[in-house]
Amino acid sequence: MNNYSIVMITVSSLWLLSEILINLLTRSKRSEAKSHDKNSLSLIWIVILLSIAFGLYIAFSFPRFSEVKFFSGISLMIIAISIRLITVFSLKSLFNANVAIHHDHKLKTDGIFKKVRHPSYSGSLLTFLGLGLTLGNWISLFVIFIPVLCVFLYRINIEEKTLMNHFKEEYIDYQKRTKKLIPYVY
Repeated sequence: MNNYSIVMITVSSLWLLSEILINLLTRSKRSEAKSHDKNSLSLIWIVILLSIAFGLYIAFSFPRFSEVKFFSGISLMIIAISIRLITVFSLKSLFNANVAIHHDHKLKTDGIFKKVRHPSYSGSLLTFLGLGLTLGNWISLFVIFIPVLCVFLYRINIEEKTLMNHFKEEYIDYQKRTKKLIPYVY
């Protein structure tokens, strides 16, 4: 096993562990919370696992290793994991792995949420982009990133409808002054 493999395995393992912990520890458990998830969390995990498996298969079948892409991807993954964790910790008990609203739910619009409505998804998507880059194969990058982007956009749509139904005008005003995933862009 070379040094690149060790770095890749270490960063990917930390990412996987953080996602498992976030998923297990942040599911809404309160009895008063109504779930609006529509099985999107299960769909996300299925798409993620299939995309990564197929992307890895392509990368190892048609290797196109590049140190620049590898280290760019690893750096992007580390930054993205940090964005995701900062988002989860800033939301505290308001963060739910499943889409759910609690009776005491408050709309978070400060900090990282001043510019982006869904920084947790932004961080996750950047992690998948970084993973694709580390493999050094453009086909793997697209196979990993595009399906995950599509399923996240589906999930964001569910979440936005839920938040709009709960917060009404407050959420509509928030949408007008922020971007969905990328500050100042989208």
